[in-house]
Amino acid sequence: MKVLIKQANISGSSSTLQAQVKDILIIDGIIQQIADNISEAANHTITADNLFVSIGWVDCFANFADPGYEHKETMATGAAAAAAGGFTDVMILPNTNPAVSGKSIVEYILQKAASLPVNIHPIAGISKNLEGKELGEMYDMSQSGAVAFSDGSQSIQSPGLLLKALQYVLPVGATIIQVPDDKSISSHGLMNEGIVSTQLGLPGKPAIAEELMIVRDIELLKYTGSRLHITGVSSKKGMELISQAKSEGLQVTCSVTPMHLLFCDDDLKEYDTNLKLNPPLRSAADRAALQDAFRNGLIDCIASHHFPQHWDDKTCEFEYAKNGATSLEAVYGVANQFAKGYHSLIEHMAVLPRKIFGLPLPEIKEGAPAVLTLYVPDTEYIFEEKMIRSKSRNNPFVGKMLKGKVIGIINKNKVTLNK
Repeated sequence: MKVLIKQANISGSSSTLQAQVKDILIIDGIIQQIADNISEAANHTITADNLFVSIGWVDCFANFADPGYEHKETMATGAAAAAAGGFTDVMILPNTNPAVSGKSIVEYILQKAASLPVNIHPIAGISKNLEGKELGEMYDMSQSGAVAFSDGSQSIQSPGLLLKALQYVLPVGATIIQVPDDKSISSHGLMNEGIVSTQLGLPGKPAIAEELMIVRDIELLKYTGSRLHITGVSSKKGMELISQAKSEGLQVTCSVTPMHLLFCDDDLKEYDTNLKLNPPLRSAADRAALQDAFRNGLIDCIASHHFPQHWDDKTCEFEYAKNGATSLEAVYGVANQFAKGYHSLIEHMAVLPRKIFGLPLPEIKEGAPAVLTLYVPDTEYIFEEKMIRSKSRNNPFVGKMLKGKVIGIINKNKVTLNK
């Protein structure tokens, strides 16, 4: 199969051709030629005004719900959503049934994902059955292909267990991922504790539930000398704590969700259940602090926190709705609004996630496998429901103005283009 990409602006520090406009010829999944102008018949010729190309993007925190919850998402529909969003690689959560707490489930995921156009990387559970009581088969799961360890949406509450996990991953060089949430504080909170929660009469969850967990986890990281990634940071104070830890030389990284970059608790005044999240949307001041941190590079990457939920679990009273939103198709269109620049954003979406989690770093050069994302960064558009490829529809970005359109991906000798 031949694919010809015409006049694409190459983006990403991993390429010596950054900011150069070139034609790229791909034959049977391998980049054969990069030149100013290539005239060759191809199965796919890709052209677009102001077309950009980079190495494939990576999402480090998505729930594909398989096995066990295929009514919400399947591996195939999750991969379709990821490809539509420009992702060639997705790290998926262990919150399945059975949970990813043994090597057989890791192997099941890798086998089932082998034929998909997106590379699926399992995040294995830290604790057995994600119960937060004792360590799972971490070494065996690492050997079977798990790329990181986390209890996913169930953050580790026991400091002793997390300390053991941080020590346990040192020999294999893996990273622990934590959502900062102290469940002993306002566990029944439905949104951020503040003026808006008071106005709406909803029980709130204060930002200190996040901040205390970040303080604790950083102290455990300091003690062990391990590697920690904090995802879903939602508060200004939480971001300041992570920034301080980075300045001390600790191996701590962090990610923010597109929902927390674009929305705040004011957006819950209409009781939109698609914006019921954990961690919850914080204040407008917190949102502004996250936007600044993202522009300034203090936030290492953007994580989709793609959590599909069945229609019944979102089309109900706010109190009874489950947490989570689907987002993979809209991540770039949100992040692009708050990035320092086109090339800087690719560092956050393609380069840094691979470095943090030890994934292979593709290259845009002759003779290299084509692992590419194609996009037009300046296009503004209204995100529509028909653009959703996820099996679930709990997407809060429908009707919102986004900036930057994904053309498609090339990966595994497959071309997946958005229509």
